Amino acid sequence: MIFTRYHLDSLIDRQTRRTDMQNRKWIAALLAGVMMSATTGCVYRIDVPQGNYVEQKQVDQLRVGMTREQVIYVMGSPMVTDQNDPNVWYYIYYLKPGWDKAERKDMRLMFKNDRLAAVSGDFRPPADFYRPL
Repeated sequence: MIFTRYHLDSLIDRQTRRTDMQNRKWIAALLAGVMMSATTGCVYRIDVPQGNYVEQKQVDQLRVGMTREQVIYVMGSPMVTDQNDPNVWYYIYYLKPGWDKAERKDMRLMFKNDRLAAVSGDFRPPADFYRPL
């Protein structure tokens, strides 16, 4: 009788251990699935800058009558030069920050007789722009 009782208890213990292990596997799989689905919405998107980064402080240094070399020193090389009119330079900046809305800023410089004559675009020319150097 003792042998039978021991054998029966051992059999019950094995079955409960087996069920506990199966439950633990299911719980671990469920937790892994929940964690993976929670992290899929958190994808990092990099900022994508393109073109010439132009700041207002650079534009404030521009003056009418500057040579092309002086403008390149202050602003950097232009992004685009007009093929039909080499006296027009374009500085274009485009930024797509992660999940936010894209930002674009343009500036057009016009030269006359190889000297800066006018500025237009998203940046305001400085107050003393028309005062020659």
